[in-house]
Amino acid sequence: MSAVLDRSELEQSPLADLHLLANELGVDGFRRLRKEELIDAIVARQAGEEPADEAAEEPAAEEPAAEEPAAEEPAAEEPAAEEPAAEEPAADDEPKKPRRGRRGGRGRGRSRGEEGATDEDAGDDAPGAEPAGDRVVEGVVELLANGSGFVRLAPPEPTDDDVYVSAAQVKRCELVSGDRIAGPVRAARRSERFPSLIRVDTINDRPADEVAEGTRFEDLPAVFPSERFELGSEDPTVKAIEWLAPFGKGSRVVITGAARAGKSEALRRLATALAALEGLELSLVLAGVRPEETGEAPVEPVAALSFAASHDAQAQVVEQAIEQGRRVAARGGDAVVLIDTLDHLPAQAARRALAAARNIKDGGSLTVVATAAEPVGGETTVVALDAGLVALGRFPALDLAGSGVLRPELLVGDAGAEAIAKTRQEQLPG
Repeated sequence: MSAVLDRSELEQSPLADLHLLANELGVDGFRRLRKEELIDAIVARQAGEEPADEAAEEPAAEEPAAEEPAAEEPAAEEPAAEEPAAEEPAADDEPKKPRRGRRGGRGRGRSRGEEGATDEDAGDDAPGAEPAGDRVVEGVVELLANGSGFVRLAPPEPTDDDVYVSAAQVKRCELVSGDRIAGPVRAARRSERFPSLIRVDTINDRPADEVAEGTRFEDLPAVFPSERFELGSEDPTVKAIEWLAPFGKGSRVVITGAARAGKSEALRRLATALAALEGLELSLVLAGVRPEETGEAPVEPVAALSFAASHDAQAQVVEQAIEQGRRVAARGGDAVVLIDTLDHLPAQAARRALAAARNIKDGGSLTVVATAAEPVGGETTVVALDAGLVALGRFPALDLAGSGVLRPELLVGDAGAEAIAKTRQEQLPG
């Protein structure tokens, strides 16, 4: 039997996820319960017990009008982007720190709550709907900004037959955009536009439980980056970085310099070059930037917060992007997370974000490229910019004395490493 969610995980879950789980478990009147009561009811139902307040009620089938229409999944009135309408209170709309307990609970590819969606459940809420589990679909996952997603049956284009995947299922199965999954679905209920996935059976043609029970990301063996990103850009700053401060898959890169040294601009130019490469899952996070810069990104940012946002909020959006990149790398893909900036994050959060980057031996990679006033520590590549050269309009404005690459010969070969050293000797005084 699959593992169930414990109380600590339920307490950290958004109200919308609790409503979804309670509905799948068949908890009557769950929308009328306070969060603490709802958690008690879910825990009791998962344990096979009958909640005290629920036992006194008449069966839901005899009083169909007593419960509000289920709307834990996409509501009838949805934004143009097909994103499900949020059910959570305004306080839940703030970015949330990923639950660390989920990592310790790998293997929860499905819960009893997901398996509890029976034919009777579907019939109560959607008269005439097909029995749950009669239809199995397979498609490609596309995640939405709110943590939920869709199984696209004809990717990349959306269709009316696409299947909604709840945020709870995304978290439990650690799904990422691009995963090919399969599982049974139930028909859309009265207030829903799309059918919903009951559970995830397979991920990339492997059993979901087997994928989820894989080795933890932190335990995967890491090696120094050895595959350089060939950016092929004609931009002078990008060309200078590529040849004098190269980085590759799995690098930890920090672009440093004083105020107005052009750190954000250099990151944006690198983002443009990286976006042109195939096979990369590229994510851009703007955390603590000027308000004018939130709308100037060359690629669509996964989050954009100005420096007015709290340090905790900035740390949360960075950690969410890093967590997504870790999932891609653990599955054998190559992810790049660009962060502007680490300066306003708590020191430990900045180090944790940078330390997540690694080149997994015989596997995928997570590359982190971030801006900061000073190196964080542990970088494999430091790109230092000279504010004086920028003020004079002299580009590229690399500070060769402050820049450096750890084990450059692995990225550019011995001859390339010697060429970098020779250029530094020629351009540095003395």
